[in-house]
Amino acid sequence: MDSILINTDGGARGNPGPSAIGVVIKTENGQVLAELSRNIGQTTNNVAEYAAVIEALKWLKSDKATKGQSDQIEIHFFLDSTLVVNQLNGLFKVKEAHLRELMFQVRRLEQEVKGNISYAYIPREKNQRADYLVNKALDSRD
Repeated sequence: MDSILINTDGGARGNPGPSAIGVVIKTENGQVLAELSRNIGQTTNNVAEYAAVIEALKWLKSDKATKGQSDQIEIHFFLDSTLVVNQLNGLFKVKEAHLRELMFQVRRLEQEVKGNISYAYIPREKNQRADYLVNKALDSRD
């Protein structure tokens, strides 16, 4: 396996409001390694987007998907949040203290995960499964 593809999404109903994350982790051949979907309490869309990335990194850190792999494995994240992608790529400053703390958490986890990590923006319609997982979690709390 040379690449892992990760679609993440986070959402809040209301902003802030009830929030959830959705994560789809696949091999480059399309084999689904994991799907994560859970409520994360009352927060904002941006916090939920970061939380989804953090959960994916935690999964990578703890799971056999990257164990035994060389540092050459490519890990590609795909998000439909231009703000979070641009912040993670260092193009936008993270001005809010609570988002800055989440950014630091991402950076710490990146150091613990083997591989070269990249973040890219994709349109919402190309992130449907992760979005579905967010809504599934939100709907299940009703």
